[in-house]
Amino acid sequence: MTATLTPPVRITKAAIWALGLLALATGALESVVTPTLPLLQRELDMSPAEGALLSIVLLITGALITPVAGKFGDRYGGKRVLIRLMAVVSTGGLVSALAPNLPVLLLGQILQGAMVGALPLSFILVRKHLPAGEAKVAIGTVSGLFVGGGMAGTLSAGPVAEGLSRHWMFALPTLAVIGATIFVNRLMPHDAPVRSDDAGIDWAGLVLLSGTLVTLMLVLALAPDLASQPLALGALVVVLAAFVTGWTAVERRAASPMVDLRMLARPAVWKSCVLTFVICVGTSVPVYLVPQLFDVPADAYGFGASATEIGFYLLPGAVAASLAGPIGGMGARRFGSRAVVTAGIVIMVVGLTGLAAVHTEVWHLVVGKMLIALANGLCVTAMVTSTATSVDQSDTGIATSLVLVTRVLGFAVGSQASGALLTAATPAGSDVPAESAFVTGFVIAGVVTALALLVARTMSKGVKE
Repeated sequence: MTATLTPPVRITKAAIWALGLLALATGALESVVTPTLPLLQRELDMSPAEGALLSIVLLITGALITPVAGKFGDRYGGKRVLIRLMAVVSTGGLVSALAPNLPVLLLGQILQGAMVGALPLSFILVRKHLPAGEAKVAIGTVSGLFVGGGMAGTLSAGPVAEGLSRHWMFALPTLAVIGATIFVNRLMPHDAPVRSDDAGIDWAGLVLLSGTLVTLMLVLALAPDLASQPLALGALVVVLAAFVTGWTAVERRAASPMVDLRMLARPAVWKSCVLTFVICVGTSVPVYLVPQLFDVPADAYGFGASATEIGFYLLPGAVAASLAGPIGGMGARRFGSRAVVTAGIVIMVVGLTGLAAVHTEVWHLVVGKMLIALANGLCVTAMVTSTATSVDQSDTGIATSLVLVTRVLGFAVGSQASGALLTAATPAGSDVPAESAFVTGFVIAGVVTALALLVARTMSKGVKE
């Protein structure tokens, strides 16, 4: 007698909207730090380098948790893992809301980083419970609501922080996450675990990669203060080298590595990783520096903008980023991935050069940030398309994980280098860094991004229709 497979239960529209509400709430919670970072730096007495660290710890956690979440979703069921991830995110949001100082706030942001693994799990659940055509519509709805949540968080974080307190700007979206999670738990049917033949979770690789990223962030964050203590900085560099060496050795020998470094031998993959790193460095510098420049007092060389105004000024860039994905996808189909990546790099260099040359009016920064956000979205979409179509279908996840880690490294290095630059350029007894630090940051980011053209010109043209 042969066993019959029970088809998955079809989910209702209410369950899809519950996932969408969860995406909306997590998008809002993820985006509250960027427009309010100058306010947080003042209230918690942070240096610019420490502020840069706060701005990227969530991304680091996300890069580590996402591949693990996917494997756990297969092993124990996507809904079960999603609910537990959201419990971690909710705990992180409450810790951030109650944080009295920077270390506690960093802990909250680390826990919140689990939300990065929630969106792929939502997509997996939708695909398990709906036919392909309806699943695409549902995934598009959930993705759109996540982007909308990010815009809502960007706009609302400043008014909430200034009208109530910084505590409430974390608490309100966290309460929304908790409510949406309850709805998902009630409305989403359980999915059966998938029997997996892989060798399990690469825990050693995960721990060593975590140590590598954390140590790298500490080196970049503390570099300005450790210049007078070369032995301490040297010790951190030695620890970083040890983590990198250990992680490389483990990943080369692991039966099921978290990041398969052997994939880097393929030209299409290493080129995508190099381009991803360089473009994310170029993007992360203005992501950090532009809000800081808005915050500089008007009697110096800045605009003295409030957190509310900063959120409003950043909104056009968020809109441009949301439009870049569809535009990049259509461009890659029409002209090929290489053409889209090249166009994105040129647009980003123009934006960064413009910010370095002219930043005396608000619209200068708004337009420059829009160009850079659009360029980043175009490049990322085209590179994902190029990578996905240049490897075997069975290797897509491995190649994607390499690009993901590279993306985090790019953002982390760019943000921390920017923070270290401002910290080093801030005179003793002053809270205002020298204007030349901003110009230097934009120029360096522009030069680094322009170098990506040397790699982009060697890419295959990519898919064209």
